[in-house]
Amino acid sequence: MQKLPTPFLGSIAEVCIVTPDHKKTMDGLLRLGIGPFQVFDFTSSTVPERSFRGSPGSYELKVCFAKQGSLTFEIMQPVAGESLMAEYLDQRGGKEGVQHIAFDCENIPMQERKRQMRERGYEPAMEGVWMGNKGTCHFCFFDTEDSTGTIFESIDFSHDWEDPDFEWYPQPPERDESNNDAGKDLRGK
Repeated sequence: MQKLPTPFLGSIAEVCIVTPDHKKTMDGLLRLGIGPFQVFDFTSSTVPERSFRGSPGSYELKVCFAKQGSLTFEIMQPVAGESLMAEYLDQRGGKEGVQHIAFDCENIPMQERKRQMRERGYEPAMEGVWMGNKGTCHFCFFDTEDSTGTIFESIDFSHDWEDPDFEWYPQPPERDESNNDAGKDLRGK
């Protein structure tokens, strides 16, 4: 009997829908009670370290987040450059859909996450370092699609992370006792 590898992915932290129209997708999720969304631009100034398939990356993305309990819903719209998100839309004739899921990997350091994924045969396909008002978020998408049907991502926020500037869509959340996640940063703090 084959011995299974030791699990290390941890909990699902995020589900991402890739779309050609982030506002249309946010509006659809808002009708389901998911939102409001924090809307960010991933550009060379906000994500200065970017790579794509082992080479320097130049991708730009519109990225939107909404907390729903312990899960984050993410929406990504490719804006410019080569990215896994642009490839996804090209392969699907521009139709949006769930493109990746992200795991917390039990908060082990990113280099250890990458080592363990490589041991299992999965290389980084796209990654970057996103700058917060304080701290950084290192994100890495692994080349898991051919064997699992989707992309796996891992996200590592620095301990001093503070969300960078963003816009709320359609409006900031209301603060009340029934919505304990309203106003928390992307790490849920």
